Amino acid sequence: MPLDQQTALSLYRQMLTIRAFEETMVQIYMEGKTPVFDIGSGPVPGEMHLAAGQEPVAVGVCAHLRPTDTVTGPHRAHHFAIAKGVDLKKMTAEIFGKETGLGKGKGGHMHLFDPDVGFSCSGIIGAGMPSAVGAALAAKMKHRDDVAVAFFGEGAANQGAFHESLNLAATWKLPVVFVCEDNSYAISVPKTAATAIPSNADRAQAYGIPGVAVHENDVAAVYEVAEEAVARARRGEGPSLLEIHTDRYLGHFQGDPEVYRDPQEVTRLKEHDPIKRMRDQLMAQGWLTSEQDAEMHKAAQATVDEAVAFARESPYPAPEEALEDVFVTVG
Repeated sequence: MPLDQQTALSLYRQMLTIRAFEETMVQIYMEGKTPVFDIGSGPVPGEMHLAAGQEPVAVGVCAHLRPTDTVTGPHRAHHFAIAKGVDLKKMTAEIFGKETGLGKGKGGHMHLFDPDVGFSCSGIIGAGMPSAVGAALAAKMKHRDDVAVAFFGEGAANQGAFHESLNLAATWKLPVVFVCEDNSYAISVPKTAATAIPSNADRAQAYGIPGVAVHENDVAAVYEVAEEAVARARRGEGPSLLEIHTDRYLGHFQGDPEVYRDPQEVTRLKEHDPIKRMRDQLMAQGWLTSEQDAEMHKAAQATVDEAVAFARESPYPAPEEALEDVFVTVG
């Protein structure tokens, strides 16, 4: 179904919020880490994986989901979390390691969990796919029309969890959509050097399910193919596999020297920035003015700034809380 004005503007607004958040985190993450990079310093210690440029995948798919649907994401997951409706203040506080965070500051940015909107992510490659299959099985056993969506990178498609999850979901005809986010690199390894076939969507044939590739980093195109995949799952017709080509503007992690790709590559990619492309399309259709666009950019940044302020002002958990909310095996 073609995008109507209200839907198109909603998708655009979400992409602006995601981009504002990721670009803001670029600056915050480096606080206290210069002049010599120290990964443990600053208000956000540890690794940081950002997704500027990859907004269409998250927004185009999650637009079709309900709060009761399940989304599992990989280690690069802020865009999926925001698109699924995760509380931005709590998510930001979690990234800062504060007690007001989603996991009381104990999970960090790679282990976000918000049961209120059915979202989780993991730092383990491919770990979200079996979990999504489990959520889909639960929905089917409860006779609900909820669906599960597993987002993962193209590198994870070479993991055993990918094949096991597709096989089980297809065998049991489960309501799950597998979304492969192809940004051309598995950390620093080009897809062409690690994957035997050009499109992971073709792997769907081995499991007797639909496989669709979206070659352009365009939110309208993603929205269209995701609409059918999610509807198919809700109808009880089983899983689908989508592979969406997208562009990663930043390094695998912040501080990544990126010696594995041409220094001009990102400049070329940004010539086809999905946010600029959608803005131009909205304006051409008379659905957006320059003044409205400026206000939407301002509102997106204000939302992000408010979340960051909340995180900065929140307290750190007390040291003794380190032993709370954890599982201990006795044997």
